[in-house]
Amino acid sequence: MTKYLIRRLLQAIPVVIGITVVSYAIMLSAPGGPQQRFAQNPKISPAQKAAFIHSWGLDQPIPTQYGRWLGVLNPHGEGLGMVLGPQGWPNFLPTGLSGATNGVLHGDMGYSLDSGEPVSSRIGRAALPTFILAGTAFLLWIGIAVLLGVLAAVRRYSFFDQATTVFSYVGFAMPTFWLGIMLILVFGVGLHWLPISGMVDARLAPAFGTDQFWTYFGQNPLPAVADIARHLILPVITLVVVNIAGDSRFVRASMLEALGQDYVRTARAKGLPNRTVTFRHALRNALLPVVTNIGLEIPFLFTGALVTESIFSWPGIGKLTIDATRQFDYTILMGVLLITSLLVVIANLIADLLYAVVDPRIKY
Repeated sequence: MTKYLIRRLLQAIPVVIGITVVSYAIMLSAPGGPQQRFAQNPKISPAQKAAFIHSWGLDQPIPTQYGRWLGVLNPHGEGLGMVLGPQGWPNFLPTGLSGATNGVLHGDMGYSLDSGEPVSSRIGRAALPTFILAGTAFLLWIGIAVLLGVLAAVRRYSFFDQATTVFSYVGFAMPTFWLGIMLILVFGVGLHWLPISGMVDARLAPAFGTDQFWTYFGQNPLPAVADIARHLILPVITLVVVNIAGDSRFVRASMLEALGQDYVRTARAKGLPNRTVTFRHALRNALLPVVTNIGLEIPFLFTGALVTESIFSWPGIGKLTIDATRQFDYTILMGVLLITSLLVVIANLIADLLYAVVDPRIKY
C-alpha cells in the first residue's frame, strides 16, 4: 500500500503541473481579461489603466506571467536572476531555502482584483460555509442513496422498487434552480416556515465568519447552531433530492449485479441470513463502482453547489465564483479552478485506496 501511494503521488506531480498550465490558459483565453473590469470606466485614465496592468504583471510575456504565478520565477529578479529566490536558491524551493514567498508553490495565489484581499483568505473564508452545506448534503445523499438502491435491488419489481424508480426519474429530471425556487416559494414565501437566504438571521446574529459572529457564537452556541441549521434545510434538500435520484439508480444496478454472483448463491445455500448475505457479501462488492462515483462527486461539492448557493445567497465557494465572474476577478477564479482541479486528483487517489478497504481481494 505504501509503495503504491508513493508511486501515485509521484505520478500526480506532472498531472498537477498540467492542471496549472490548463487553468492559466483558460483564464488567458477568457474574453476581456482582468482589465475588462475598468475598460468602460471613464474616470480611469489610460495612464492609470497602464499602471494597473503593470502592477498586475500583465505587460510581461505569458511564460513569465505563468512562472511568477506558479512561484517558479522571482517577480523582482531580472534575466537569469528571475529563477533564483532572494537567498540565491531556485525560487521554486520552499521559503526556508529560497526566501521566496510568491506563487502557488508558496501558498500565494495573488490578490483579489476587486477587494485587494489575498485570494487564499477569500477562498478560505468561503470554504467553511461550503463545507458545512456540502458536507451535510453529501452524508445525507450518499446514505439515503445507498439505502434506497440496496432496498430497491433486494425488492426488485416490488411497489417500493417502482416508487423509487419514479422518484429517481422525477428527481433526476428536475433542474436544481427550479427545485430551489419552488422550495423558496412554498416553504419560505408561502408558509413562512423556513428562511430563504443567507446563513444566519441578520436580526439575531452578525454576518457568518466575522469576528463579531464568533464572539456571538461563543456566547450563544446553541441558538447560533440552531439558526444555521434552519438556514441549511432548504439548500440541503435541493442538493440531496437531485443527487439521490441518480446515485440510487447507480447503487441499484450495481447491487443487482452483485446479487446474481455465485458467491451470493453459495452464501444463501449455506443458510446465512438474508441480511448478512446482502450487507456483508453483496454490498461490499457492489460498492466498488459506487466508490468511484463518490470520488468524482467530492470535488463537485466544492463548486457544484454553485447554483444552489446563488439561489439561497449562501456565502460559500459557489457564490464567490459567481460574484468573481461578474466582477472580472480573474485571480479568484484562478484560485477556485486550481483548488477544484487538485481536489479531483486527490479524490481519485482516495477512491483508489478505498478499493482495498471495500474489497479484500484487491491488494496494492
